[in-house]
Amino acid sequence: MKGSIIKRGCTCGEKCTCNKKWTLVIDVGKNLITGKRKQMWIGKFTTREEAEAEAAIIIAKIKKGQYNIETDMLFEAWANEWLTEYIKRYAPKPGTIRIRQYGINKLLSYFNNLKLKKITEDMYQAVLDDFKNQNLAMSTIESINTTGRLLFKKAVEKKLLNDNPTINAYIIKNNDNIINEDEENKMELPKFLEVEELVHFLDIAKENGLYMDELIFTTLSFTGMRVGELVVLKWGDIDFDKHTISINKTYYNPTNNTTKYLLVRPKTTKSKRVINVDPDLIEMFRKYKEEQDKIISRLGDSYHNRGYIFTNLNRHLGYPILIKFVANRMARLLKLSGLNLELTPHTLRHTHTSLLAQAEVELDEIMDRLGHEDDEVTRKVYLHITNYRRKNASNKFSNLVRGYRKKKT
Repeated sequence: MKGSIIKRGCTCGEKCTCNKKWTLVIDVGKNLITGKRKQMWIGKFTTREEAEAEAAIIIAKIKKGQYNIETDMLFEAWANEWLTEYIKRYAPKPGTIRIRQYGINKLLSYFNNLKLKKITEDMYQAVLDDFKNQNLAMSTIESINTTGRLLFKKAVEKKLLNDNPTINAYIIKNNDNIINEDEENKMELPKFLEVEELVHFLDIAKENGLYMDELIFTTLSFTGMRVGELVVLKWGDIDFDKHTISINKTYYNPTNNTTKYLLVRPKTTKSKRVINVDPDLIEMFRKYKEEQDKIISRLGDSYHNRGYIFTNLNRHLGYPILIKFVANRMARLLKLSGLNLELTPHTLRHTHTSLLAQAEVELDEIMDRLGHEDDEVTRKVYLHITNYRRKNASNKFSNLVRGYRKKKT
């Protein structure tokens, strides 16, 4: 194995005075197919000393089998190849695939016409910094960076690259240690209904709701389940004897095409759960099933019966209702009830948390019921309610002592 250092095009002789760059030429052995010698040309170095230092590093790596002839593949071609293999190997959820594709698209806007091997650590870091300058959310940048790390790591593993340009990359953090008054005022709790507001809302759903409304919003309020979990509930998920509901799937339909939905596994391992529910809610399901069975019998073969509880009855009969269907129904009821029109079906999940906290249910039990490994929003609602409860306990204690003292005097 040989290495030589030359100035390409230099004709100065021994006393070189031109400003041409030094190029490193390394003999890496014979091509196994053609039998011809292979050479790598690497440059361009400002001084001969720089080229010699790099030559020593490369030759040492070649001897150890740690150096590869890097690919000329463009970033875009490799990104597409990597994503195809990633999907085949890990069978990720559709939402994860969408996230990975989004990350690739964002990186493509910088690296589209570049060869994979030409992307350096400094270039990749500059891209992350630019995302920060665009005021992209931290979680979004972290997601893009995760995609980039996976993509380049696999390129190194496949010996398409020698060095991973993402290995030392970092995302500039916000300085969140100091909070000014304006920021403090913006740190609001997620919206949730007080118990009186919830009762009023459910009364309106019962009195003025359309078909399914009362059961939909009572279920969301009494279980804290996600809307995506609710719309794909099947009758087999309800245990009428044990008074439980099993959550084992969720809805995926980014195009809102009623017939083109997918059933995917719940968000996390914890999200797959069995919820104990109130007997009154079970009775509501029982009565609703009797009504639905009559409708299905009347519609006959035109009803696409797959056992779903909340189904379309106008078009695409029997298919699960869309998530936006629930949002539209809630907006109508909010208007009738005079409550905040900005509330969403997810508000009922936060409401469930707050009412459980008021009922002195422990945080870990609430997390289990909601299907969380850990969740900052749930924790924030819980702490708000329990802190309020503790304050009331302190006031009750003070009033007790104060009343006793008055009696003595």
